[in-house]
Amino acid sequence: MKYKVMRKQFNSDECFVCGIHNDAGLKTAFYELENGVLVTITRGDNFHQSYPNRMHGGIISALLDETIGRAMSITEPETWGVTIKLEVSYRKPVPLDEDIVVCGWITKNKGMTFKGEGLILASDRKTVLATSEGTYFKQNIHEIIGEHRLTGWQYIEDAHAVTEIELNHEFTRSE
Repeated sequence: MKYKVMRKQFNSDECFVCGIHNDAGLKTAFYELENGVLVTITRGDNFHQSYPNRMHGGIISALLDETIGRAMSITEPETWGVTIKLEVSYRKPVPLDEDIVVCGWITKNKGMTFKGEGLILASDRKTVLATSEGTYFKQNIHEIIGEHRLTGWQYIEDAHAVTEIELNHEFTRSE
């Protein structure tokens, strides 16, 4: 199914997952979809591997954690998640030589905490490679990055505007 992109999120300068100037990072771009799911399409590099041509489990965990933590800002734009607990299930090797799709969404939003789920899909956008569930503390983005660092927090225009993303997965959401 194709989902309309509602908004592209900001990137930072040095974040490991989304930092555009972090040479060791993934330089991901995050897109908010009409179904309330946050998505990034990315691929690892050789320095992200564990075994040959397999992404390291810590990198997989970081991608899922960042995606779920950012998903809160779909409904609360100034709010991000600070991880309290994250559980990851590694189902199949995550390849380095092809695009992967990382998805995150909120399953429960209550008070100052929220819960979310995430998954990584193979390039076919159907095969599940990893899943996660997490609990997060809500924090204002300005408190997280600090007012003095806002210059490193920026909207990066895509070379080709992404207006929709196709996913062959059914998402279950509850709040």
